[in-house]
Amino acid sequence: MSAAAVEHPCDDEPEPMLVTANHLMEQLPGYRVEIIGGVITVAPPPDGPHADALTTLMIPFIAAGLHGDETRVLQAIGLWLPGGPEDYAIPDLAVVDADFDAHPAGNNCYDPAVFRLVLEVTSGNYRNDLRNKVSVYAEAKIPVYVILDRRHGRLHVLTEPTGCTYDSHEVYAPGQSAPLPSSIGADLTLDVAELVAAGRPRA
Repeated sequence: MSAAAVEHPCDDEPEPMLVTANHLMEQLPGYRVEIIGGVITVAPPPDGPHADALTTLMIPFIAAGLHGDETRVLQAIGLWLPGGPEDYAIPDLAVVDADFDAHPAGNNCYDPAVFRLVLEVTSGNYRNDLRNKVSVYAEAKIPVYVILDRRHGRLHVLTEPTGCTYDSHEVYAPGQSAPLPSSIGADLTLDVAELVAAGRPRA
């Protein structure tokens, strides 16, 4: 029996998508690798205004007391998705139950039941946040999905997940304030103009 046969008994079998995704993360540090709807997606590292907008977003969440004993405000935490056997997402920001680490779901991801809110700040792959992730987050029954749409200068607040969509979808423009449901753990209103300005690329 050859050594090659022992070392590679399953050469004709494709490797699991999770294995491929984890290899990509190792090869592309700083990139965000997700499996959405059975498709591996790879997003390059975000630009400076994306990071600025994300920090600007975190400030009111923390000021409202959401990073405390009952809930935590976390960046880039893995969310296991029920839509496929290997699907997962890594939202830019999330409000989760404080005991989230007691509910692992595999591959450094957590059970969607501990997520009270997920938030995405769009980049070049904005259609993924505005379309595909709407479906998968609704299917995972994430109560609140917030999208800062940097391309169009708007803030979306989606609530009431039903099936693969959200029954309530409010869109806010600069000059408006966007209230979030108190179910996230606090009363919180976001200043849309401030967020849009923070995410706008500088000349």
